[in-house]
Amino acid sequence: MKIEVPLRWADLDAQGHVNNARFLDYMQDARAEFLYSLGIENLLREGFAVASNKIEYYAPVFFAKDPLIAQITVDDLTPESVTLAYKLYQGDTKVAVARTTLSGYNIATRTRRGLPKAAQEAFLEILDPVEPLREIPWLPMNEHAKVSSMKVRWSDLDAYGHVNNAIIFDYVQEGRINFTAGAFKGLNDHPNTETLWFLARQDAWYVNPIIFRREPYVVRTGVARMGRTSVTFSSQVDDPTNGQICARAATVAVFADAHGKPLALTDELRNNLKPYLLAEE
Repeated sequence: MKIEVPLRWADLDAQGHVNNARFLDYMQDARAEFLYSLGIENLLREGFAVASNKIEYYAPVFFAKDPLIAQITVDDLTPESVTLAYKLYQGDTKVAVARTTLSGYNIATRTRRGLPKAAQEAFLEILDPVEPLREIPWLPMNEHAKVSSMKVRWSDLDAYGHVNNAIIFDYVQEGRINFTAGAFKGLNDHPNTETLWFLARQDAWYVNPIIFRREPYVVRTGVARMGRTSVTFSSQVDDPTNGQICARAATVAVFADAHGKPLALTDELRNNLKPYLLAEE
């Protein structure tokens, strides 16, 4: 199914293209329209929770009046969850592919539940499995992870009264930027530098809901591995008041020149990142 998703000027970041986290907004908008087209939009009101998001970024998205095109299919289905597969296009350019796994959700108790029978039947009619995305590593947090404070904004909440799944990518991004500022200032994205970082892949797993409160949460960020031109970060959003894990994320960032051509990690970069390795390479 093809769905048009409009862009917003506010979606752009400092590099002049759509920020990586906003892709989840587009997926979410397309998903809502998808449910309406199937006649099961009541899931949005009765409770429908994201268990995980996985996205591979193929090309940057720039602001345009023409909408993005999202193609959505049902990749996998169980009584408890459904996995949707997306392809996002700007014009003729494929800019991303993604997967979202969702379950039913009890709004009153903030717990997951199985999918309603009507939803299972609707999804089953269009089930069309696709090739799985490659796996990327996530490593448990330890003393090598950088800890950043993260306060919830009131505007981060969705209709269910907890932080929206798309906002978790914002939290992970803020933790990663704080991490890189501490590890090596030259790592941070800046439109006037000769080098930059672009995201090739990002996955998130949602463990427990995050609610609004005055006390901050924390984001832990560490290095899972260093490749020739890329760094894989592991992140975790925690509630420091009880030690509860709220979300985990894995991010592959590629080091590149100003034109987006991948560059080999410098010795200086590697040396500055080594103290944050979560496991010996």
